[in-house]
This record gives sequence, C-alpha cells and structure tokens, in this order.
Amino acid sequence: MSYLVLARKWRPQTLTDLIGQEHISRTLSNAIASGRVHHAFLFTGARGVGKTSAARILAKALNCEQGPLAEPCNNCPSCQEIVAGQGVDVFEIDGASNTGVDDIRDLRDNLRYLPSHSRYKIFIIDEVHMLSINAFNALLKTLEEPPEHVKFIFATTEPHKIPVTILSRCQRLDFRKIGLNKVAQRLRVIVDAEKIAISDLALSLVARQGEGSMRDALSTLDQVIAFCGETASDEDVQSLLGMVDRHLLFEIIDALLRRDGRRVLEGLQRVDDLGHSYRQFCRELISLFRTLVLFKVIDNPADLVDVTADELRAAQTLSELVSLEDLQRMLTLLIRTETEIPGAVFPRLTVEMALIRLTSLPPGQDVATLVQKLEGLQRQLGAGDGTSPLTPPPVRRPVPVQTPKPKQEAEPEQRPPLPPESEEPLVKKREAPVVAIPLDRDWPGLVDYVRGRRRPRIASILEQARLLSFDLPQLRIGLPKGSFAFGQLEDKETIENLTLLAEAYFEQTVIVKVVGLDTVDSKEAPRSLAEERQTKQSDRQNRLRDDALEHPVVKSALEVFEGTVEEVRPIDKGYV
Repeated sequence: MSYLVLARKWRPQTLTDLIGQEHISRTLSNAIASGRVHHAFLFTGARGVGKTSAARILAKALNCEQGPLAEPCNNCPSCQEIVAGQGVDVFEIDGASNTGVDDIRDLRDNLRYLPSHSRYKIFIIDEVHMLSINAFNALLKTLEEPPEHVKFIFATTEPHKIPVTILSRCQRLDFRKIGLNKVAQRLRVIVDAEKIAISDLALSLVARQGEGSMRDALSTLDQVIAFCGETASDEDVQSLLGMVDRHLLFEIIDALLRRDGRRVLEGLQRVDDLGHSYRQFCRELISLFRTLVLFKVIDNPADLVDVTADELRAAQTLSELVSLEDLQRMLTLLIRTETEIPGAVFPRLTVEMALIRLTSLPPGQDVATLVQKLEGLQRQLGAGDGTSPLTPPPVRRPVPVQTPKPKQEAEPEQRPPLPPESEEPLVKKREAPVVAIPLDRDWPGLVDYVRGRRRPRIASILEQARLLSFDLPQLRIGLPKGSFAFGQLEDKETIENLTLLAEAYFEQTVIVKVVGLDTVDSKEAPRSLAEERQTKQSDRQNRLRDDALEHPVVKSALEVFEGTVEEVRPIDKGYV
C-alpha cells in the first residue's frame, strides 16, 4: 500500500476539526441548521489553512443522507464517496487548468441535469482567480441565478484578482492563519497517534516553520519523521530546519540588554559553529524583539505572537530590563542589518558590528522628559533678567566708518573706448605726461574697474595677483611661476588690454610689469585681494561661532542634550 502523507491522512472531516477557523465553522453550521445556505461561497485565505477541506466538508454536510446536517455522518455512501474523492455529484475543478470559455460552457451544460443520487450538484473550483476574464463573464449569469440543485464553492489565495461582478454574487468567508500554539497542539495529537517521540519544543519549531499553515506544518513534520525516524531530538530538528536554538537566542538578547559584549560575541560564535544562516539569525532576533516591544504596549500579547508559553514568560522577564524607546532603536538597527547581510562581503563582521553597537547604545530619553527639562530651564533663565531665554540677543553689526566721498568718476562714454576681447588689441599707446595719482584711485579700485568694463577674466587674474609696487607710471604685480594666471598674463594681447584699462582708470601712462614668484617670494610678498577676502571671511566665521557658543540658550541646549555644535550659519546670508 502506498504511503499517504500526513496532510492527506489527517485532513479535517467535520467542521469542528477545522483548527483555527472557528468563525467559519460557526457560520456554516448556523447556515445549514437554519436552511439559509447561499448558492455560491467564496473561501479566501493563505495556503494550507483549510479552504479546500472546508469545501469538502460543506459538500458532505449538504449531501449527507442523514441531512443536511452541520456535522456530516461520514458513514453514508455519499459521505464516503466525497471523502474518497469519487463523488458523482461533487465536481472538484482546478481553476489553473480550466481557464478558458469552453471549460465554463461545458460546466454550464452540466448544470441543467439533476444530480444522480445526491441532494445537490456541487462545483468546487480551486484557485478560481486563475480563470480568464472571458471565463468569468461566461459564468456571471449562471452564478447569479443557478438552478436550485446547484451550489458553487470557490477557493482562492488571491481574492483581489477576482472581478467585482463575481465577488458581489458570492458569500465571502475569509480564513485566517492558524496560531502557533493551535498548530502545535494539533501536531501533538497527530504524533501521539502516529507513535512518534518528539518534544514540545521540537513541535513548536515545526509549527513555526509552517508560518500559520497547517498543511506546511504537516509537510515539515513528514520531513522530520523521515530524517529522525520514530524518535526526533531537539538538536536534530533544529539542524534539519536550519533554525537557531531558542535558548541561545534568549541568552544573546539577555546579554544585549545587559550591555555584556563578551557574552554577545560568544553567543554569535556558537551560532557560527552550528552553521546557522546569519540572515535567519537576524530574522529570529527581530521576531523576539518584536515580542518584547509588544509587552511594553499591551499586557498580554499572546494572541499577537507565535511563541510558546515558556518563551512568552521569558520574553516578559526580558522586557522589564529595557525601555520602549531603546527597544525601538534596537529593532530598527536589526532590521537594517538584516537587509544588508545579502550584499555584505563579510556577513559575520556585519552582524558582529551591529550587535556591538547595540550593546554600546546610550540609554534613550523620553521626549516628554526632555521637554520638561527645557521648560524648567526656560523658567530658570527667564527668572534671572525678565527676558525670554529663547530670544536670541541682538546681532552686533559693525558700525560703518565714514570715509570721504570719492570724486565722481567720469562717465564711461567720456573715456577712451576699449575693444571687446574678441577684437584685435590696441597696440598703439598714447604718450601722456606723468601726473600724480588721483587720491581716489587705488589697486582694489582698478580691479573693480576692470570687472565693470566687462573683463571678468582679467579681473579674476588681478584678484589672485600680489601688488609688489604701486609707483606710477610703473605697476609691478607678481604671480606664482607656472600658475595658470601667470601664463595668461604672458599673453601679449592680455597684457596690452590690461595696460589700456589701467591707463584709462589712472588717466595717465601706465607700464605694467609681471613678475614670476617662487615659493620664498610668495611668502614675503603682500597678500592678494582674494587671500585678504578669504581671511576676512574666516575671521567673521570665527567671531560668529564664538558669539553663538557664548549664547545662554545654546549653552543650556548643549548641557541638556549633551551635544556639540557642528556648524554655525549666518542668518544674514540667506540661510534658513
């Protein structure tokens, strides 16, 4: 005789056998007892939670020779045929294999005939969302007004793919995922009947592997029995499933919460020695930290977590060692680490650094507590001089120095016209007598004049140049040898245009001489205009930082938050 897997051998046969679906059992039982059975049902839910089993049970309940009964007898020929999958009037159709319009037409032709020897013709369509749009449309009229002897039961894991016109014609029943404890209890009944020696801890690992699916849990149990035989130890089950020992996980979490880095690293070494996946290890840590967070929010989160009673008590004890804010920060870091592991070159190092950081995280403070401290600080500072401590002191602006108003410069059109840079330079020089330097003409003024004459390239060169001598008619400027600016002034056209600009500005003959400076000469020569501007900006920034650090509100904030000032921005420069 061929072997029958546990998922088929232990398939539920009555509504009371549906583990974790009590709301479904009650709905169907009341509908059958009151004679208000809908002509079309839609069973939705995750895989392996009992949708197809419930459909068969409902078919047996409706066609039972003793019924209709909420609990079929399972002894009459009709029940036996359905259990064996040989019901003449119960049709199980795979929606993934019969997706076309022709399949639905054949189904409609079959509807006209009365059942052979049962009360109803029942059509169970599994994975109904796989039908095509045309097939759904062909089913609409029949589904809305079927013959009295026909019942439809649809099952799907993806109800959002079913057209709304179909959904509105069905009575929808949503199946839930089955809780860990209920799955473990059902597994205990099965292993006792199968005479398999296995501990409750191992069964909880098998149930957790099912992730709310009874069929997946039974398939995993089949695998465990095939691997371990009639006696399954906890170590063999953990090794087979690749899961980390729960005691080891709780030890690592206890070490993390107590800031014991040595114990944490020793625990991680044991995880590595056992050959567990670091990503799986992080996922299980995240699951347990979630349990700790739930203990901080509600008193009894047993219905929201998939842990055993012993693990629930251990988690409650650990949750008392840490605050909710610290748990949230730890959980955030673990989630980020779990996503980084697949692409990490050194996954163990990635996990180690994350755990070490968790042990060294400073205790978090509640925002409400910080606000209370700030309010108390505000009252203390305000009581001193009667002013609000959060009001910044007036900005001390430098008083402008009164300087003699410069003489009005001649209008540009009264000066000799200058050629644009694209034209040929003027090589002809004017012969003019040597006159005294006007009082309002200086080196910075020449730079501004050159820029105003739309010669930004030459003005930029002059800003980088160092004024060596200013004894008109001779003007000596220096630039580092080999620099880009020095190379520009070696160009004959550029130096001639600069000479014409200087003569127009100083209103006399000017001889411009460019000197190449080495490193020593550059240190001894006067600073350029660009260097002086940079120095002034640095001095101003230092003054602003000193003023900000001396402000009483800033001092108080640094003391409360134990922080440092990273950057000071002037508000008069357009910063927000």
